[in-house]
Amino acid sequence: MRAVVQRVSRASVETARGVVGAIEEPGLLVLVGVTHDDTAAKAAKLAAKLWGLRILPGEKSCSDVAAPLLVISQFTLHAELAKGRRPSWSAAAPGPVAEPLVGAVEQALREAGARVQTGVFGAKMNVSLINDGPVTIILEL
Repeated sequence: MRAVVQRVSRASVETARGVVGAIEEPGLLVLVGVTHDDTAAKAAKLAAKLWGLRILPGEKSCSDVAAPLLVISQFTLHAELAKGRRPSWSAAAPGPVAEPLVGAVEQALREAGARVQTGVFGAKMNVSLINDGPVTIILEL
């Protein structure tokens, strides 16, 4: 499981239906990619790491200051570019495998007490954000 985490002042995600998820205060934007060997246990571990990640101002975490998270699935995080110029997506788990695991990350965060907004799995999405810092971290489990 791979995540790109950005500290943001605000962020939103929009589909053809309009804005489907947004945080209007400082928090984290998390792009989550799932690969074939990921499990519910990895999803829970990722959620715990995200909830306690101390990258907010003052070395605080979302759990310390009740900051929101915007979690968006993104299979392109597992692009492979070893050969040629066209990415291979073979390392990304298929939708029926990935969707419940991204959902498990979101659910584990909510169970920990997080305020979580989300995108729409599999939809074409436009993501807007103001990266604070900028701070961007890649997590891989």
